[in-house]
Amino acid sequence: MVSAPSGAGKTSLLKALLEQDEMLHVSVSYTTRPQRPGEEEGKDYHFVDEETFLQMVDEGAFLEHAHVFDNYYGTNREEVTSQLEQGYDVVLEIDWQGARQIRANLSGTVCIFVLPPSEEILRQRLTDRKQDDPEVIERRMLEARDQISHYPEYDYLVVNDDFLHAMDSMRAIIAAERLRQEHQIDELRQQLGNLLT
Repeated sequence: MVSAPSGAGKTSLLKALLEQDEMLHVSVSYTTRPQRPGEEEGKDYHFVDEETFLQMVDEGAFLEHAHVFDNYYGTNREEVTSQLEQGYDVVLEIDWQGARQIRANLSGTVCIFVLPPSEEILRQRLTDRKQDDPEVIERRMLEARDQISHYPEYDYLVVNDDFLHAMDSMRAIIAAERLRQEHQIDELRQQLGNLLT
């Protein structure tokens, strides 16, 4: 799971990582927020109305869901399970509330928090992307402080001060997690047996 305050750069980092690693898949969240220019249905989000979203909640369709900035977001249980069963490493791009729910519902999760290098740079990034008016940017800045306060709940912290350096850090985390014994034991069982007899 990857979390970050809005504007920290997690989406750009994940997009670049996905282009380089075919065994890494991102789970496409459901949301009730309006589709932004350039976003694609089923690629960036599954865009649904509030009634549909709440019906899915009642049906238990989500591993996690949250209400953020007046909109709902959720991770589809079936989609994640299917990708994991196919052997993919599934990345969930969610906030701290969602990360907490996922940890409670899915064992073996790894949580990464992407931090901006400073408050000033975060504000500048939010302003430069020209998606929000000043009032929304101020709300996002307040929300950023709240989100960052939950950093102790994460396994790894990555500061996105230099994009390539942050990408290297993310790649190193993924490589280290794939090398954990519990992820390799099935593949190496016979080899280990031969080495120990």
